[in-house]
Amino acid sequence: MDSEIQDRLDEMGRRISDLKTALRVDENLEKITEIEAEMARPGFWDDQEKAQARVREFKDLKGSSSSLLELEKSHGETTELMEMAHAEEDRETLDELVADLGKIEARVRSFSIRTLFSGKDDSKNAFLSIQAGAGGTDAFDWAEMLLRMYTRWCEQAGFDLTLVEKNPHEEAGIKSATLNVKGRYAYGHLKSEMGTHRLVRISPFDAGNRRHTSFASVDVVPQIDEAIQVEISDSDLRIDTYRSSGAGGQHVNVTDSAVRITHLPTKIAVQCQNERSQHANRRVAMAMLQAKLYQIEQQKRDDELARAYGEKADIAFGNQIRSYWLQPEQRVKDKRTGVETGNVEGVLDGDLDPFIEAYLKSLVARSRR
Repeated sequence: MDSEIQDRLDEMGRRISDLKTALRVDENLEKITEIEAEMARPGFWDDQEKAQARVREFKDLKGSSSSLLELEKSHGETTELMEMAHAEEDRETLDELVADLGKIEARVRSFSIRTLFSGKDDSKNAFLSIQAGAGGTDAFDWAEMLLRMYTRWCEQAGFDLTLVEKNPHEEAGIKSATLNVKGRYAYGHLKSEMGTHRLVRISPFDAGNRRHTSFASVDVVPQIDEAIQVEISDSDLRIDTYRSSGAGGQHVNVTDSAVRITHLPTKIAVQCQNERSQHANRRVAMAMLQAKLYQIEQQKRDDELARAYGEKADIAFGNQIRSYWLQPEQRVKDKRTGVETGNVEGVLDGDLDPFIEAYLKSLVARSRR
Protein backbone atom coordinates (compact mmCIF):
# COMPACT_ATOMS: atom_id res chain seq x y z
CA MET A 1 0.00 0.00 0.00
CA ASP A 2 1.59 3.32 -1.03
CA SER A 3 2.28 6.01 1.54
CA GLU A 4 -0.35 8.43 0.17
CA ILE A 5 -3.18 5.93 0.68
CA GLN A 6 -1.86 5.03 4.13
CA ASP A 7 -1.72 8.72 5.07
CA ARG A 8 -5.32 9.18 3.92
CA LEU A 9 -6.47 6.19 5.95
CA ASP A 10 -4.63 7.42 9.05
CA GLU A 11 -6.03 10.93 8.65
CA MET A 12 -9.58 9.61 8.35
CA GLY A 13 -9.08 7.49 11.46
CA ARG A 14 -7.94 10.52 13.45
CA ARG A 15 -10.79 12.69 12.18
CA ILE A 16 -13.43 10.06 12.97
CA SER A 17 -12.04 9.78 16.50
CA ASP A 18 -12.13 13.57 16.88
CA LEU A 19 -15.70 13.66 15.54
CA LYS A 20 -16.84 11.08 18.09
CA THR A 21 -15.53 13.38 20.80
CA ALA A 22 -16.90 16.60 19.28
CA LEU A 23 -20.34 15.09 18.68
CA ARG A 24 -20.38 13.44 22.14
CA VAL A 25 -21.15 9.97 20.81
CA ASP A 26 -20.39 8.15 24.08
CA GLU A 27 -22.55 10.62 26.01
CA ASN A 28 -25.34 10.24 23.45
CA LEU A 29 -25.25 6.44 23.72
CA GLU A 30 -25.79 6.72 27.48
CA LYS A 31 -28.66 9.14 26.84
CA ILE A 32 -30.20 6.72 24.31
CA THR A 33 -30.12 3.90 26.90
CA GLU A 34 -31.70 6.22 29.46
CA ILE A 35 -34.55 7.25 27.14
CA GLU A 36 -35.14 3.63 26.06
CA ALA A 37 -35.64 2.67 29.71
CA GLU A 38 -37.95 5.65 30.19
CA MET A 39 -40.03 4.69 27.14
CA ALA A 40 -40.48 1.16 28.50
CA ARG A 41 -41.95 2.36 31.80
CA PRO A 42 -45.74 2.26 32.37
CA GLY A 43 -47.39 5.62 31.96
CA PHE A 44 -44.81 6.97 29.49
CA TRP A 45 -47.55 8.03 27.07
CA ASP A 46 -49.79 9.62 29.71
CA ASP A 47 -48.35 13.02 28.78
CA GLN A 48 -48.51 12.84 24.98
CA GLU A 49 -46.66 16.10 24.28
CA LYS A 50 -43.77 15.26 26.61
CA ALA A 51 -43.60 11.67 25.30
CA GLN A 52 -43.45 12.80 21.68
CA ALA A 53 -40.65 15.24 22.50
CA ARG A 54 -38.65 12.43 24.12
CA VAL A 55 -39.24 10.14 21.15
CA ARG A 56 -37.99 12.86 18.78
CA GLU A 57 -34.91 13.33 20.96
CA PHE A 58 -34.34 9.56 20.96
CA LYS A 59 -34.55 9.35 17.16
CA ASP A 60 -32.22 12.32 16.69
CA LEU A 61 -29.59 10.97 19.08
CA LYS A 62 -29.79 7.43 17.71
CA GLY A 63 -29.66 8.57 14.10
CA SER A 64 -26.57 10.74 14.43
CA SER A 65 -24.66 8.38 16.75
CA SER A 66 -25.43 5.25 14.71
CA SER A 67 -24.33 6.92 11.47
CA LEU A 68 -20.96 7.91 12.89
CA LEU A 69 -20.39 4.48 14.43
CA GLU A 70 -21.23 2.89 11.06
CA LEU A 71 -18.68 5.22 9.43
CA GLU A 72 -16.05 4.15 11.98
CA LYS A 73 -16.81 0.50 11.20
CA SER A 74 -16.62 1.13 7.45
CA HIS A 75 -13.23 2.82 7.87
CA GLY A 76 -11.92 -0.13 9.88
CA GLU A 77 -13.14 -2.68 7.33
CA THR A 78 -11.68 -0.70 4.43
CA THR A 79 -8.32 -0.48 6.22
CA GLU A 80 -8.23 -4.25 6.81
CA LEU A 81 -9.24 -5.09 3.24
CA MET A 82 -6.63 -2.71 1.83
CA GLU A 83 -3.90 -4.37 3.86
CA MET A 84 -5.00 -7.80 2.57
CA ALA A 85 -5.26 -6.61 -1.05
CA HIS A 86 -1.81 -5.00 -0.81
CA ALA A 87 -0.29 -8.19 0.63
CA GLU A 88 -1.84 -10.23 -2.22
CA GLU A 89 -0.93 -7.57 -4.83
CA ASP A 90 -4.58 -7.45 -5.92
CA ARG A 91 -4.55 -4.21 -7.91
CA GLU A 92 -8.19 -4.41 -9.00
CA THR A 93 -9.45 -4.74 -5.42
CA LEU A 94 -7.12 -1.95 -4.29
CA ASP A 95 -8.57 0.40 -6.93
CA GLU A 96 -12.10 -0.39 -5.73
CA LEU A 97 -11.11 0.21 -2.10
CA VAL A 98 -9.51 3.56 -2.99
CA ALA A 99 -12.89 4.60 -4.40
CA ASP A 100 -14.50 3.47 -1.12
CA LEU A 101 -11.97 5.58 0.76
CA GLY A 102 -13.10 8.59 -1.26
CA LYS A 103 -16.67 7.96 -0.11
CA ILE A 104 -15.50 7.71 3.51
CA GLU A 105 -13.68 11.05 3.16
CA ALA A 106 -16.86 12.66 1.79
CA ARG A 107 -18.87 11.33 4.75
CA VAL A 108 -16.24 12.57 7.20
CA ARG A 109 -16.51 16.05 5.63
CA SER A 110 -20.27 15.90 6.05
CA PHE A 111 -19.97 14.95 9.72
CA SER A 112 -17.38 17.71 10.23
CA ILE A 113 -19.96 20.24 9.09
CA ARG A 114 -22.26 19.09 11.89
CA THR A 115 -19.79 20.37 14.49
CA LEU A 116 -20.47 23.87 13.19
CA PHE A 117 -24.22 23.89 13.83
CA SER A 118 -25.30 26.26 16.60
CA GLY A 119 -28.79 27.48 15.66
CA LYS A 120 -31.67 26.00 17.60
CA ASP A 121 -33.52 25.19 14.35
CA ASP A 122 -30.49 23.69 12.58
CA SER A 123 -31.52 20.08 13.27
CA LYS A 124 -34.97 20.51 11.68
CA ASN A 125 -36.30 19.50 8.28
CA ALA A 126 -36.49 22.29 5.70
CA PHE A 127 -38.56 23.79 2.92
CA LEU A 128 -36.39 25.08 0.06
CA SER A 129 -38.03 27.30 -2.56
CA ILE A 130 -36.57 28.47 -5.87
CA GLN A 131 -37.91 31.50 -7.77
CA ALA A 132 -36.76 32.63 -11.23
CA GLY A 133 -35.67 36.28 -11.33
CA ALA A 134 -34.27 38.70 -13.92
CA GLY A 135 -32.93 37.28 -17.16
CA GLY A 136 -35.90 36.21 -19.25
CA THR A 137 -36.00 32.63 -20.52
CA ASP A 138 -32.47 32.02 -19.25
CA ALA A 139 -33.64 32.76 -15.70
CA PHE A 140 -36.37 30.13 -15.93
CA ASP A 141 -33.83 27.62 -17.24
CA TRP A 142 -31.41 28.63 -14.46
CA ALA A 143 -34.09 28.03 -11.82
CA GLU A 144 -34.53 24.49 -13.12
CA MET A 145 -30.76 23.95 -13.08
CA LEU A 146 -30.74 24.97 -9.40
CA LEU A 147 -33.60 22.58 -8.70
CA ARG A 148 -31.52 19.75 -10.15
CA MET A 149 -28.43 20.89 -8.20
CA TYR A 150 -30.23 20.80 -4.85
CA THR A 151 -31.95 17.52 -5.70
CA ARG A 152 -28.55 15.94 -6.43
CA TRP A 153 -27.03 17.37 -3.23
CA CYS A 154 -29.90 16.01 -1.12
CA GLU A 155 -29.58 12.57 -2.69
CA GLN A 156 -25.82 12.49 -2.08
CA ALA A 157 -26.21 13.75 1.52
CA GLY A 158 -28.83 11.08 2.27
CA PHE A 159 -31.79 13.38 2.89
CA ASP A 160 -35.35 12.38 1.99
CA LEU A 161 -36.81 14.66 -0.64
CA THR A 162 -40.33 15.55 -1.74
CA LEU A 163 -41.20 17.92 -4.57
CA VAL A 164 -43.99 20.03 -3.10
CA GLU A 165 -44.67 22.17 -6.15
CA LYS A 166 -43.13 22.87 -9.53
CA ASN A 167 -44.44 25.63 -11.77
CA PRO A 168 -43.03 25.16 -15.31
CA HIS A 169 -42.48 28.04 -17.71
CA GLU A 170 -44.17 27.85 -21.10
CA GLU A 171 -40.93 28.08 -23.11
CA ALA A 172 -38.28 26.45 -20.90
CA GLY A 173 -37.36 25.82 -17.30
CA ILE A 174 -39.51 26.68 -14.31
CA LYS A 175 -40.98 29.79 -12.73
CA SER A 176 -40.72 28.30 -9.23
CA ALA A 177 -40.39 25.08 -7.25
CA THR A 178 -40.42 23.99 -3.62
CA LEU A 179 -38.69 21.01 -2.02
CA ASN A 180 -39.41 19.49 1.38
CA VAL A 181 -36.05 18.18 2.63
CA LYS A 182 -36.26 15.75 5.55
CA GLY A 183 -33.41 14.57 7.72
CA ARG A 184 -31.38 15.64 10.75
CA TYR A 185 -29.73 19.04 10.13
CA ALA A 186 -31.43 19.57 6.77
CA TYR A 187 -32.11 23.22 7.64
CA GLY A 188 -28.67 23.67 9.21
CA HIS A 189 -27.04 22.69 5.91
CA LEU A 190 -29.38 24.46 3.52
CA LYS A 191 -29.73 27.81 5.30
CA SER A 192 -26.40 28.72 3.68
CA GLU A 193 -28.13 28.67 0.28
CA MET A 194 -30.65 31.40 1.04
CA GLY A 195 -30.23 34.34 -1.34
CA THR A 196 -29.83 35.24 -5.00
CA HIS A 197 -27.79 33.00 -7.32
CA ARG A 198 -26.30 34.46 -10.53
CA LEU A 199 -25.51 32.56 -13.74
CA VAL A 200 -23.30 33.87 -16.57
CA ARG A 201 -23.12 31.86 -19.81
CA ILE A 202 -23.58 31.87 -23.57
CA SER A 203 -27.35 31.67 -23.82
CA PRO A 204 -28.74 28.57 -25.59
CA PHE A 205 -31.84 30.67 -26.29
CA ASP A 206 -29.95 33.45 -28.15
CA ALA A 207 -29.48 32.85 -31.86
CA GLY A 208 -26.54 35.27 -31.77
CA ASN A 209 -24.71 33.16 -29.18
CA ARG A 210 -24.29 36.15 -26.89
CA ARG A 211 -23.42 35.99 -23.21
CA HIS A 212 -26.37 36.42 -20.84
CA THR A 213 -26.66 36.93 -17.09
CA SER A 214 -29.64 35.49 -15.25
CA PHE A 215 -30.77 35.24 -11.64
CA ALA A 216 -32.84 33.03 -9.35
CA SER A 217 -33.53 33.28 -5.63
CA VAL A 218 -33.45 30.50 -3.05
CA ASP A 219 -35.45 30.72 0.18
CA VAL A 220 -35.02 28.21 3.01
CA VAL A 221 -37.11 27.88 6.18
CA PRO A 222 -37.09 25.25 8.92
CA GLN A 223 -40.09 22.94 9.09
CA ILE A 224 -41.46 23.48 12.58
CA ASP A 225 -42.52 20.67 14.88
CA GLU A 226 -46.23 19.90 14.93
CA ALA A 227 -46.19 20.58 18.69
CA ILE A 228 -45.33 24.25 17.99
CA GLN A 229 -48.46 26.23 17.26
CA VAL A 230 -48.38 29.36 15.11
CA GLU A 231 -51.67 31.21 15.41
CA ILE A 232 -53.08 32.13 12.02
CA SER A 233 -56.48 33.76 11.70
CA ASP A 234 -58.69 32.45 8.91
CA SER A 235 -59.54 36.07 8.04
CA ASP A 236 -55.85 36.66 7.22
CA LEU A 237 -55.84 33.95 4.56
CA ARG A 238 -56.80 33.87 0.91
CA ILE A 239 -57.02 30.30 -0.35
CA ASP A 240 -57.12 29.61 -4.09
CA THR A 241 -57.44 26.25 -5.81
CA TYR A 242 -56.30 25.58 -9.36
CA ARG A 243 -55.52 22.77 -11.74
CA SER A 244 -52.09 21.23 -11.23
CA SER A 245 -49.57 21.66 -14.02
CA GLY A 246 -47.08 19.19 -15.40
CA ALA A 247 -47.00 15.45 -14.95
CA GLY A 248 -49.14 13.82 -12.33
CA GLY A 249 -51.64 11.59 -14.00
CA GLN A 250 -55.26 12.01 -15.01
CA HIS A 251 -56.51 12.85 -11.51
CA VAL A 252 -54.12 15.78 -11.18
CA ASN A 253 -54.90 17.13 -14.63
CA VAL A 254 -58.69 17.17 -14.41
CA THR A 255 -59.33 18.43 -10.87
CA ASP A 256 -58.58 21.69 -9.09
CA SER A 257 -56.49 19.88 -6.49
CA ALA A 258 -53.57 22.33 -6.25
CA VAL A 259 -53.76 24.89 -3.45
CA ARG A 260 -52.25 28.37 -3.07
CA ILE A 261 -52.51 30.10 0.31
CA THR A 262 -51.71 33.81 0.71
CA HIS A 263 -51.16 35.32 4.16
CA LEU A 264 -52.58 38.79 3.60
CA PRO A 265 -50.77 40.72 6.39
CA THR A 266 -47.31 39.63 5.22
CA LYS A 267 -48.14 38.93 1.55
CA ILE A 268 -46.40 35.54 1.90
CA ALA A 269 -47.78 33.03 -0.61
CA VAL A 270 -47.23 29.26 -0.58
CA GLN A 271 -48.54 26.56 -2.86
CA CYS A 272 -48.63 22.80 -3.15
CA GLN A 273 -49.67 20.59 -6.06
CA ASN A 274 -47.77 17.39 -5.40
CA GLU A 275 -50.35 15.55 -3.28
CA ARG A 276 -53.29 13.59 -4.68
CA SER A 277 -56.09 15.57 -3.06
CA GLN A 278 -56.95 19.17 -2.35
CA HIS A 279 -57.09 18.41 1.37
CA ALA A 280 -53.55 16.96 1.39
CA ASN A 281 -52.19 19.86 -0.66
CA ARG A 282 -53.80 22.33 1.74
CA ARG A 283 -52.24 20.55 4.74
CA VAL A 284 -48.73 20.75 3.23
CA ALA A 285 -49.21 24.38 2.17
CA MET A 286 -50.30 25.32 5.69
CA ALA A 287 -47.20 23.61 7.09
CA MET A 288 -45.06 25.71 4.76
CA LEU A 289 -46.86 28.90 5.74
CA GLN A 290 -46.49 28.13 9.44
CA ALA A 291 -42.77 27.52 8.90
CA LYS A 292 -42.32 30.88 7.18
CA LEU A 293 -44.30 32.78 9.83
CA TYR A 294 -42.41 30.97 12.59
CA GLN A 295 -39.12 32.04 11.03
CA ILE A 296 -40.31 35.64 10.91
CA GLU A 297 -41.05 35.55 14.64
CA GLN A 298 -37.63 34.07 15.34
CA GLN A 299 -35.95 36.73 13.26
CA LYS A 300 -37.87 39.46 15.02
CA ARG A 301 -36.32 38.29 18.26
CA ASP A 302 -32.88 38.44 16.63
CA ASP A 303 -33.54 41.82 14.99
CA GLU A 304 -33.09 40.25 11.54
CA LEU A 305 -36.59 40.68 10.13
CA ALA A 306 -35.70 43.72 8.05
CA ARG A 307 -32.77 41.87 6.45
CA ALA A 308 -34.60 38.69 5.52
CA TYR A 309 -38.28 39.58 5.12
CA GLY A 310 -38.56 43.34 5.19
CA GLU A 311 -37.91 44.97 1.86
CA LYS A 312 -36.65 41.97 -0.06
CA ALA A 313 -33.89 42.74 -2.52
CA ASP A 314 -34.60 42.35 -6.22
CA ILE A 315 -33.54 39.02 -7.71
CA ALA A 316 -31.08 40.81 -9.94
CA PHE A 317 -27.52 42.13 -10.32
CA GLY A 318 -25.66 43.25 -7.22
CA ASN A 319 -27.67 41.16 -4.76
CA GLN A 320 -26.25 37.70 -5.47
CA ILE A 321 -24.65 35.53 -2.79
CA ARG A 322 -22.95 33.30 -5.34
CA SER A 323 -22.02 33.56 -9.02
CA TYR A 324 -21.65 30.71 -11.50
CA TRP A 325 -19.70 31.37 -14.72
CA LEU A 326 -20.00 28.84 -17.54
CA GLN A 327 -18.53 30.96 -20.37
CA PRO A 328 -16.00 32.21 -21.26
CA GLU A 329 -14.38 31.07 -17.98
CA GLN A 330 -15.58 28.29 -15.73
CA ARG A 331 -15.77 28.98 -12.00
CA VAL A 332 -18.12 29.41 -9.08
CA LYS A 333 -17.48 32.02 -6.38
CA ASP A 334 -19.35 32.71 -3.16
CA LYS A 335 -19.49 36.44 -2.53
CA ARG A 336 -19.92 36.07 1.25
CA THR A 337 -16.99 33.76 2.03
CA GLY A 338 -14.70 34.10 -1.01
CA VAL A 339 -14.75 30.33 -1.60
CA GLU A 340 -14.09 29.64 -5.27
CA THR A 341 -13.76 26.56 -7.49
CA GLY A 342 -13.23 25.87 -11.17
CA ASN A 343 -15.24 22.65 -11.03
CA VAL A 344 -18.54 24.17 -12.15
CA GLU A 345 -19.87 20.83 -13.40
CA GLY A 346 -19.27 19.26 -9.99
CA VAL A 347 -21.05 22.09 -8.18
CA LEU A 348 -24.07 21.92 -10.48
CA ASP A 349 -24.07 18.16 -9.88
CA GLY A 350 -24.49 18.75 -6.15
CA ASP A 351 -20.98 19.31 -4.74
CA LEU A 352 -21.98 22.11 -2.35
CA ASP A 353 -20.27 21.05 0.88
CA PRO A 354 -17.24 23.41 0.55
CA PHE A 355 -19.62 26.40 0.25
CA ILE A 356 -21.84 25.18 3.09
CA GLU A 357 -18.88 24.53 5.40
CA ALA A 358 -17.28 27.92 4.71
CA TYR A 359 -20.56 29.74 5.38
CA LEU A 360 -21.11 27.92 8.68
CA LYS A 361 -17.53 28.65 9.74
CA SER A 362 -18.13 32.33 8.98
CA LEU A 363 -21.19 32.28 11.25
CA VAL A 364 -19.16 30.73 14.07
CA ALA A 365 -16.39 33.33 13.61
CA ARG A 366 -18.94 36.14 13.60
CA SER A 367 -20.53 34.91 16.82
CA ARG A 368 -17.15 35.01 18.58
CA ARG A 369 -16.41 38.63 17.77
